[in-house]
Amino acid sequence: MIAQAHVFIATSLDGYIADASGSVDWLATLPAIDGEDHGYAAFMAGVDALLMGAGTYRSVLGFDEWPYEKPVVVLSTSMTQDDVPPGLQGKVRILGLTPGAALEALGAEGVKRVYLDGGKLITSALQDGLVQCLTVTRVPVLLGRGVPLFGDTGRLSLTHVETRYWPNGFVQSTYALTSPTTVG
Repeated sequence: MIAQAHVFIATSLDGYIADASGSVDWLATLPAIDGEDHGYAAFMAGVDALLMGAGTYRSVLGFDEWPYEKPVVVLSTSMTQDDVPPGLQGKVRILGLTPGAALEALGAEGVKRVYLDGGKLITSALQDGLVQCLTVTRVPVLLGRGVPLFGDTGRLSLTHVETRYWPNGFVQSTYALTSPTTVG
């Protein structure tokens, strides 16, 4: 059984997930609502593992604290397990696989739902038809340039599942790539 791939990501209003330097620090400067996580905790409670690209992994390594309690698998053909800091051994695995092969391997290990993170990985998984659900939170900032959420995915049809909004200007839309019944 192949693990299901789900995306939960924030983007600037002009479609960037990181600024021109590759940083996501701009997210911390946005207007916040005390105690509001925009559905992140509920989403994380429903996944068994994270699958991220090497660029995203390198960005997360720069955070003050490791933000994930779930197992993290990093897809990279240039990194090895030796590139994982000692404090993250056992929490992070490096695999030199394609997204599809990684989802198959995780599924064989009993992983049912995977959180995909990273623009290039998300684009590749969309190209290969591997994503079941896509949740994008648009935040009220224009970066002008940076790392776009989507590369060339080819034409894809999505089914709108729901849209939520908050007083701080965040607008979150969820889409299914097969049918609304795959979301959940």
